[in-house]
Amino acid sequence: MPESQLTLEQLCVAKRLRMTEQRRVVARVLEASKDHPDVEELYHRALKVDPKISISTVYRTVKLFEDLEIIARHDFREGRARYETIPEEHHDHLIDLKSGRVIEFRNARIEALQEEIARELGFKLIDHRLELYAVPIPEDPE
Repeated sequence: MPESQLTLEQLCVAKRLRMTEQRRVVARVLEASKDHPDVEELYHRALKVDPKISISTVYRTVKLFEDLEIIARHDFREGRARYETIPEEHHDHLIDLKSGRVIEFRNARIEALQEEIARELGFKLIDHRLELYAVPIPEDPE
């Protein structure tokens, strides 16, 4: 099975990480997340599955997953790291500075422009991250 189709638990096993029950809980909670939770949020979600899990276990597990490169860490200017599983397809992020919501998006024009800029500067683009920080446009009160 290609790596991109494996669950977090399967990726951990494939990388020879011993999977304790609490590591499994953190992996499942993170994989089920549709947002980009920080460690505190992961901890609160994990508590619902395992009331005995400690925040230090969640911190250590997230760090371990990050070191194994099976989750991605993002620092969206909030003073706290947020996490997501490594995506199957590249995407960029727009961060709503009012609500903290993270919106994932793909845009072919932006991707092409980045390639073009790198080429014009004499480089071949290997990887990149794009984070847009924005606030909602107020509705026009007619």
